[in-house]
Amino acid sequence: MTLDHDVQNKSQSNLKKYRQIEEFAKKHEVDFYPAGRGIGHQIMVEEGYAWPGTLAVASDSHSNMYGGVGCLGTPVVRTDAASIWATGRTWWQIPPIAKVTFVGTLPKGVTGKDVIVALCGLFNNDEVLNHAIEFTGSDETMRSLPIDDRLAIANMTTEWGALSGLFPIDSVLHAWLRYKATASALLSENSVPTRFSHARVDALMGSPLCVDEGATYNKYLFLDLSTLSPYVSGPNSVKVATPLNQLESQSIKLNKAYLVSCTNSRASDIACAARVFKAAAKSTVDGKIPKVAEGVNFYIAAASKPEQEIAEDAGDWQALLDAGAIPLPAGCGPCIGLGTGLLEPGEVGISASNRNFKGRMGSTEARAYLASPEVVAASALSGIISGPGLYEKPDNVKGVVLGEGDKVKEEDRIISIAEALEKIIAEADTLIEEGENEGLGGENKKVSSNASIKEESPLVEVLDGFPEKIEGEIVFCDADNINTDGIYPGKYTYQDDITLEKMSEVCMSNYDPEFTRIARSGDILVAGFNFGCGSSREQAATAILAKKIPMVVAGSFGNIFSRNSINNALMGLEVPKLVQRLREAFPSITIANGEKGGISEPQRNKDSLDSPPPANIVQAHRSLLTRRTGWKFLWDVKRSQVTITEGEDGKRWKQKVGDLSPNVQDIVAKGGLEKWVKHEIGNKP
Repeated sequence: MTLDHDVQNKSQSNLKKYRQIEEFAKKHEVDFYPAGRGIGHQIMVEEGYAWPGTLAVASDSHSNMYGGVGCLGTPVVRTDAASIWATGRTWWQIPPIAKVTFVGTLPKGVTGKDVIVALCGLFNNDEVLNHAIEFTGSDETMRSLPIDDRLAIANMTTEWGALSGLFPIDSVLHAWLRYKATASALLSENSVPTRFSHARVDALMGSPLCVDEGATYNKYLFLDLSTLSPYVSGPNSVKVATPLNQLESQSIKLNKAYLVSCTNSRASDIACAARVFKAAAKSTVDGKIPKVAEGVNFYIAAASKPEQEIAEDAGDWQALLDAGAIPLPAGCGPCIGLGTGLLEPGEVGISASNRNFKGRMGSTEARAYLASPEVVAASALSGIISGPGLYEKPDNVKGVVLGEGDKVKEEDRIISIAEALEKIIAEADTLIEEGENEGLGGENKKVSSNASIKEESPLVEVLDGFPEKIEGEIVFCDADNINTDGIYPGKYTYQDDITLEKMSEVCMSNYDPEFTRIARSGDILVAGFNFGCGSSREQAATAILAKKIPMVVAGSFGNIFSRNSINNALMGLEVPKLVQRLREAFPSITIANGEKGGISEPQRNKDSLDSPPPANIVQAHRSLLTRRTGWKFLWDVKRSQVTITEGEDGKRWKQKVGDLSPNVQDIVAKGGLEKWVKHEIGNKP
């Protein structure tokens, strides 16, 4: 157990909560790391809990980070964690697998952070949504990615939409493990057991976990690392990635810079940032470390106390302090919108963290960018978004090379007989499926709203306590990628005294302040695709329930929101056809509003609900984010179908949906996973 999310909060109520957690850990003989020791994900890696070839879960969305050391890390939510402790059981749906092949090697001045920022921004059409990712490449390519870069990439596969991001157990990992085992042997007392030992490394590398021969994947993507340049994410969206040189030409003035979080605040990251200031010192008259730009606050927090100590011993931490950096305790802070240094209305910030959703790091009227530690440091020094000038563009590179497939020419591919057979079978299956669809009029009848649904289809058994039908008027939030910060603002997440009335009031307020006025009790909330992406906060589900909305329908859901919904008895369905019809019937319109204008954000930012940047007040327009439709939605659970009535005397159509399994019904019928667990425990002899 680690205390890392609200470590700057010294209130008596928070300290009491921390004491209770520590006492619980001691009582049950659970390893415990107090506030200030570091971020849980970093501790999992540096202390050897996340071991290659194993599965590790944690109640935070960035558990994906463990994939950087060959450990399958994936998040569970807090109710899941309590359930595991209480019953030793949990649940998963096996996800589709995406293979991401890296080719080439990174040019000088390009980092692992640039890799994942580019992946999030260039593959930004949900290519890996709810997939498990395997990263692979040639020995030469993978040797060019050190462990700290792998950790940063794996960490932000969460923002890319994936459930996990797994790197191979290879020579790079082997060397890192040997280093850790040697350091552990030298520094630990003989009587203290360690998770890092040469014997354990020998056992791992004697039979390392690797991909099965002939393994196939649901999706294949590739990225040529040699064609990358430094990239910046944002503003306010991980789905917008821009080459640094394009932003440099805009001279975007900064107010705050952050070298914080589990993504990029290890000792190596701090060293990279310090090198920017040390290099600048060589050009000063007195050779002293220059100060950050006037009007810029530069915040630093190490991923853990040991990482800070390494940086202190190297002189890197002091170099940043000499530059005027403001130190924060090792833990989560501005990255999650808590504590010192949050963005104020109208401010611009750049961070080496992992998430820049609107309102995530402070005001919804601020703009947040993400970049590598080098770029963050250089920007803090200059006062505008800029780089340290380290990038060396290779000859003949005209742009980033990426796409579907693995970039291996067919004539150069060496495959086994089994792999060839699998390929032939897969191609045959595709042809058969296409032929069947053509025979059905060119549309797969399983998902077609026009399909005739036979009344004699087998009925789903509905458990006692679960409703046979759910219906209501559709309130439509026409946006994709509505994240958990948009659904429930982070500033309320760690307040234990929030009432249901307050949760209802602030529900969806970071997305649309008008939502609370427009939506009504009993409505069916319909949104676009990838609804509920982002953090693991359960309040994203419980706030919707507090609004007395019993159900959310979307084109697709972020997996962690789906888990939270089931665990908290909020029902959800994916009906892409409904989203399509709503967008056809209610095309995006704008309404007059005294908004800020004069500067336009990238067009793609609309997908992530970004607010316009500050400028002069002019008469402008804004999108209607939430609307009452007058449409009716009915879900017949027994028949696994939904019926949509498009307004009074409007078109009425039906569509088949998936059967609701008994175990999910059971959890929802009992009021959520917590009550289900209590029921299970209570029934034990």
